[in-house]
Amino acid sequence: MDRPPAMTITDAAVERIKALLSAADKPVVGLRVGVKVQGCSGMSYYVEYAEKELPFEEKVEDKGVTILIDPAAPMFLLASKMDDRAATLRSRFVFQTPAPNGTRGCGDAS
Repeated sequence: MDRPPAMTITDAAVERIKALLSAADKPVVGLRVGVKVQGCSGMSYYVEYAEKELPFEEKVEDKGVTILIDPAAPMFLLASKMDDRAATLRSRFVFQTPAPNGTRGCGDAS
């Protein structure tokens, strides 16, 4: 039996990911998502180009894009939804997690 993906990706995020990948200045296999220590809860998300798949990364392939999840991040991203929020002058990825999040903005990744 197949297990559900670690993360889902909205159509808006897919379009933004495709635009980012097509603008990359070097060959990439997708985007990598991870967490780092900082922000309101002590953790924040990061998104970067992935030149290659690294050992132990979770791979999410959906709607023609590939997201690689840093091995330290699955417990923070499990069952989350990656979305793109566009404003007048910028766009950012937002991660909606099923766990309650005490403060707005903790799941934002610019």
